[in-house]
Amino acid sequence: MILVYPPVAKPCESPAGIAKLCGALNAHRVRYRVLDANLEGLLSLLKTSPRLSDTWTSRALRHLSRHLASLNCWDAYQDEGRYRRSIKDLNRLLSMAAQPSRVRLGLANFQHEELSPARSADLIRVAEHPEDNPFYPYFKKRLTDYLKSEQPPMIGFSLNYLTQALCTFAMIGFLRREYPWVKLVLGGGLVTSWMRNPRWQNPFKGLVDHLVAGPGEAALFSLIGVTESGDNHFKPNYDPLPIRDYFAPGLILPYSSSSGCYWNKCSFCPERAEGNSYHAIPANEVIDDLLRLVDKHRPVLIHLLDNAISPSLMKAICERPPGAPWYGFARITKHLADPDFCLVLKQSGCVMLKLGLESGDQTVLDSLQKGINLEEASLALRNLRKAGVSTYVYLLFGTPPEGLIEARRTLEFVVEHQDCIGFLNLAIFNMPIHGPEVQEMETRTFYEGDLSLYTSFDHPKGWSRQLIRQFLDKEFKRHLAIAPILRRDPPVFTSNHAPFFVMDKKMRRP
Repeated sequence: MILVYPPVAKPCESPAGIAKLCGALNAHRVRYRVLDANLEGLLSLLKTSPRLSDTWTSRALRHLSRHLASLNCWDAYQDEGRYRRSIKDLNRLLSMAAQPSRVRLGLANFQHEELSPARSADLIRVAEHPEDNPFYPYFKKRLTDYLKSEQPPMIGFSLNYLTQALCTFAMIGFLRREYPWVKLVLGGGLVTSWMRNPRWQNPFKGLVDHLVAGPGEAALFSLIGVTESGDNHFKPNYDPLPIRDYFAPGLILPYSSSSGCYWNKCSFCPERAEGNSYHAIPANEVIDDLLRLVDKHRPVLIHLLDNAISPSLMKAICERPPGAPWYGFARITKHLADPDFCLVLKQSGCVMLKLGLESGDQTVLDSLQKGINLEEASLALRNLRKAGVSTYVYLLFGTPPEGLIEARRTLEFVVEHQDCIGFLNLAIFNMPIHGPEVQEMETRTFYEGDLSLYTSFDHPKGWSRQLIRQFLDKEFKRHLAIAPILRRDPPVFTSNHAPFFVMDKKMRRP
């Protein structure tokens, strides 16, 4: 069996889903190999001399080794100008390497001028012409080499992001054409979202042998004839992955302690719409896992992948720190309004918390059932700052209960807490294509694609996407208190690299 992680996704840490599958297969002594085609493919294109060149491209190519080396140690993260220059040059090389195809390619981007990952017909067309993909020379050789050395009965692809879809189907098309006897399995977060749509009908029959929704362990066991009893927790295994080659100053250890969301009440939430229930590994087992993994791999950073780290897990981490800096997504709760709790969080190694504030207007938060109190949010931001924990705050504009007046209250809240916010993520609301709240809205086609996850809608307050963009571009982003926060955001890698810019020097491992 071969497990493949396809291009293109941020190449800064191991794919956690595949590491979990590796742990499950190890537990049952199933032979397998892993191919991180995302990292390998990007490096392959970066090291290929572009067909077209200019002064910028030539300079970027001359400095390629230096750029890669600086991102793989602490150099670039101690010099923001150098970091941004490295990212910009690497993106330039990838963009030129994709020529003359009609693809816009970057370290975390793959967009075709005509073909959409939201249209199954386009994905099938890509599979019929894999040689048109800029990664084709790389994956043709790599997959052929793998299949020469051993002939697995099955190859599984982990498709999580839209930016991976076109490349995934190019690889699938190559395999179906050249090795028709190999069973092809397709799973991952994006596939799960497709299949959880009530109107889902499989358009890939004859191309993909098996589609998997949700966690892949049980499905793989079933496909290979392994009997599994009970709901076992399989410890992730990162050994088959190139853990020292990712774009980071050391190993980032991704770890998921739960699936779903423990709150699970927010309106228009994709997790609710897809019916993803909440399952959590007991906190003591999580800590045992982290201590073992930190002792073995010596990571520079732990990335907790949960939709929201539960307060009980945060308490457990405070009582038994994992021994490495860590960060993750957390809900704003009364625990963070306690200054002593925030201080202990810092002492446990917490470098940064990602906080889904969404809005600075209480009526909007209440309408969306976010369970966030702005007074508690204010205390949490101030307490985390005093404790030395940075914050990466997520704001969402254009939800049905929000209009321009409410959005300006969000602006006011951010300005009032400017010194407590390390980084900002600004997003425009996309209406999920299905879910209980969607039925109450006037909707229409958003993307012309049968695989689209979102739908357009008539905003109750007449606040169109165009008006939202005008507000963000001309008013929000230009505010003298907000513009410096936005400029701090690391390009391309955003929250994945942000902790490195706020980490205490004593926390940095060599």
